[in-house]
Amino acid sequence: MKKEQRIVIKTPEEIQVMREAGQILARIIEELKCSLKPGMTTADIDALTEKLITESGVVPAFKGYRGFPGCACVSVNEEVVHGIPGSRVIKDGDIVSIDVGIIYKDFYSDTAYTIPVGKVAPKIQKLLDVTRNSLQRGIDKACVNNKLSDVSHAIQKYIEKHGLAVVREFVGHGIGRNLHEDPEIPNFGPPHKGPVLKEGMVFAIEPMVNTGRRETKILDDGWTVATQDGKPSAHFEHTVAITANGPEILTKC
Repeated sequence: MKKEQRIVIKTPEEIQVMREAGQILARIIEELKCSLKPGMTTADIDALTEKLITESGVVPAFKGYRGFPGCACVSVNEEVVHGIPGSRVIKDGDIVSIDVGIIYKDFYSDTAYTIPVGKVAPKIQKLLDVTRNSLQRGIDKACVNNKLSDVSHAIQKYIEKHGLAVVREFVGHGIGRNLHEDPEIPNFGPPHKGPVLKEGMVFAIEPMVNTGRRETKILDDGWTVATQDGKPSAHFEHTVAITANGPEILTKC
């Protein structure tokens, strides 16, 4: 039997703290996006992430979380999520997913972008555009009195309309005083199902999209998730608050 989900409603004061956290994280990820270039290793990206987090006076959310060794998940090309930073060298034409979380005043914030390095092939640019746009489609449904699966369905519908595949093994989540809170937020499913969305809920919405088949595998390091067919994947994520005036992207610059 599936456990009952307990969704924490945040107060306006807590939302304000998460808003501040989101803006700090947005500045960090923007700096990372601007700094990415061929010749860097994924370990270089992680080292820069740690430097920016320290300079911002916040705490890395991922380092040590369930044993994860880095401050950022850095996933390249066929890697979907949870890439461990290491010796892999970034090349022109690669796409690099950087997923970063921070802790600020006891609250978490979480965001991810997949970034093209130099010039990428048109089909790869399509992957990036569709994944980013699908995230926005989901966010648009994160409104008071909608159902949770309205978010999921909007994401899936947009992705599959463009002939791409939705990863199903990994999903979004609630976020607040914990990195992962209820509810789980799949990027697929029928509409009008699940909990009713209420003001004060805060979600990390994060579609993961493959150019080939949707199936994934976990590599021998026990963390890095890659596509089974070796084809490229993209990942975008925002922390989003549900407000009386509609969804607010807390990690948007």
